Amino acid sequence: MAYQEEEQVRLRRQRSKQAIALAMQGQWREAVAANQDIIASFPNDVDAYNRLGRAYIELGEYSQAKEAYERAVELDPYNIIAQKNLHRLSYLGEAVAGLEADSDRVEPQHFIEETGKAGVVDLYHLAPREILAKMVAGDRAYLKVDDEAGLTVENGHGEYLGQVEPKHAQRLIKLMENGNRYSAAIVSSTEDGVTVIIKEVYQDPSQVGQLSFPSRGGEGLRPYLSDKMLRRELEYMEALADESADAEDKTTDSHD
Repeated sequence: MAYQEEEQVRLRRQRSKQAIALAMQGQWREAVAANQDIIASFPNDVDAYNRLGRAYIELGEYSQAKEAYERAVELDPYNIIAQKNLHRLSYLGEAVAGLEADSDRVEPQHFIEETGKAGVVDLYHLAPREILAKMVAGDRAYLKVDDEAGLTVENGHGEYLGQVEPKHAQRLIKLMENGNRYSAAIVSSTEDGVTVIIKEVYQDPSQVGQLSFPSRGGEGLRPYLSDKMLRRELEYMEALADESADAEDKTTDSHD
């Protein structure tokens, strides 16, 4: 009996790692199938339901995501990941269901740290909650110069997300007007705040030597972002999965 339990734990852990790997690669449809397969064998796997919910969100299938997270809460009423995402889904109506969320995403490696060329900034004058609720880490964002609002950020559907702080916006607008080009992506998005990373992708020859994100004693600006920040949420899920596996290992050991 102990051997069978140990084998079940090993199988569950292996399948969980496969499901996480698919999510890390952005293969969300495959991730749905992988987590459904886990749930078929282990119907009380809270982590699998959370991963399933995340995959459905990425695919724009919000009603299925809601069902997955609700099941996770049934199994674990204090599960923070499920609670947070159910709250987020409450702002998403069926009107936006079916959006191909993974069609406008940025690979984390695109933002490998480059001092002076990439910076992380917080937005202000934010969009309504139902707009922000659509955004997740890694979504592509777009900079737009506005005569009145300064430098604004939009999502791939042209929806306003927020404004870049003036201390960064003024410098970036000047560089953009003189020929520089930038890409941007969401680092984090909640109903209370949005953080984006902006990276210089082309420097006009006339602006050689001018840093897009100069370091000023480390105050008020994070000069770059490693790919790990964009992967933080998925890695947290992986950690939870490992903790669950370790807990089952201990239970198995106690039966020996």
